[in-house]
Amino acid sequence: MSKKIKRILVANRGEIAIRVMRSARELGIETVAVFSEADRNAPHVRAADYAVCIGPAPSASSYLRGDKIIEVCKSLNVDAIHPGYGFLSENSSFAKSVAEAGLIFIGPSPEAIEVMGSKIAAKNAVAAHNIPLVPGTKEAIIDIAEAKKKAEEIGYPILIKASAGGGGKGMRIVENSQEFESQMDRAVSEAISAFGDGSVFIEKYIASPRHIEIQIVGDHHGNIAYLFERDCSVQRRHQKVVEEAPSAVLTPAIRKAMGECAVQVGKACNYYGAGTVEFIMDDKLNFYFLEMNTRLQVEHPVTELITGIDLVKEQINVAEGNPLSFKQEDLKISGHAMEIRVYAEDPFNNFLPDIGLLKTYKAPAGVGVRLDSGYEQDMEIPIYYDAMLAKLITYGKDRKEAIDRMVRAIDEFTITGVQTTLGFCKFVMQHEAFLSGQFDTKFIEKYFQLDLLKNPTNAEEAQIAAAFTAYMLQNRKTNTASTTAETNSGGSNWRKNRVTLG
Repeated sequence: MSKKIKRILVANRGEIAIRVMRSARELGIETVAVFSEADRNAPHVRAADYAVCIGPAPSASSYLRGDKIIEVCKSLNVDAIHPGYGFLSENSSFAKSVAEAGLIFIGPSPEAIEVMGSKIAAKNAVAAHNIPLVPGTKEAIIDIAEAKKKAEEIGYPILIKASAGGGGKGMRIVENSQEFESQMDRAVSEAISAFGDGSVFIEKYIASPRHIEIQIVGDHHGNIAYLFERDCSVQRRHQKVVEEAPSAVLTPAIRKAMGECAVQVGKACNYYGAGTVEFIMDDKLNFYFLEMNTRLQVEHPVTELITGIDLVKEQINVAEGNPLSFKQEDLKISGHAMEIRVYAEDPFNNFLPDIGLLKTYKAPAGVGVRLDSGYEQDMEIPIYYDAMLAKLITYGKDRKEAIDRMVRAIDEFTITGVQTTLGFCKFVMQHEAFLSGQFDTKFIEKYFQLDLLKNPTNAEEAQIAAAFTAYMLQNRKTNTASTTAETNSGGSNWRKNRVTLG
């Protein structure tokens, strides 16, 4: 039975909170922002119809307080909660608490979140659906002797991965049996520290894979469709930096096969809502199921641009109990889209996060340019959260036009006060490996070593390296020379229903 949603609380911050609110507003739905004390003057607070402070700056005292968030919902007659990504978005206990409170969770069922939240459980769930899997263990292992025996059976090199979690934590590549025990100890220790769960699984290591993911959307009526793929192979520390749709290497036949596999993964856990099925692909274009993310992805805009589907609106439509607004045969790829994640990080210092005042923050514009941002000029970047400032997305009739627009947009995007990854992303866009489509998850390791930038092997690399170095040095010079701007007084003439909880 369908239920019309009239008011949504967005249990998140920054650009994703604003992005959800925009789609809700177009649907005539009111929104509620929650914010920490550090985010009191953040743009997502002003973007909502109501705003409530839920605690101190640390996320454990604010954005991760599901009990406080549900309390706000009850006090403001909220119908549904959209979790965005990160924080509580893949917390099955929170999703269950939302339902028990009589609210709609704009996402999948707690059961689907729980199954797909464990890499072992996810692989076991899809094993009966003819989904290609990388050779490896079928259950979690902690015992080192047993794990070493399994590694010998699979054959080196192997990958040790934490069963719970992601982001590269609890992950170790093992080249031979001599280093297995020490790497196993480190993986288990890191997994316990990061996730409270030391269980790991072992699989064959695919040396230089591409990271390809398929967007799916399902409803409560058993319908699941795939919205084609995204290539997310340019990564640092196992986290994505550049994404595009469609992939430069997939054939129509492989795209169809991957899409149908992704749908089967969704059916394996009775999935509804928006989700992403991730695959790794070897140099022969063989693909293997990696995991499923049971939420909206950071890189979802590139899928929206090539399909014309607003994924947040579709999430809301499904949450109301309605069938999907489209069928698989209605979908087609139109054009090409690129996305870069603009982080407050220093590429010359191992991409370490940078904090400070955004002295200058002038966004690019023009045809085919989209910016999803949670920051503005004169804002301080808090130390408590992710270092991503914005997502810059470009669209073109083909891959070349999307890349050309991205380079132009990066040149227009002026940020001073902190180091950013803009220069690195321009380096990627202009590198021959990326332009040709012949790249993998080792892009940074192969092409962005600082000694290679200083001593390029050919004239073309020398030209790109020189441009990148000039870009970064000019940015540093500007940051050093700039005087500290006065902080924004926050005196804009927006209206806000601010609520203080007792």
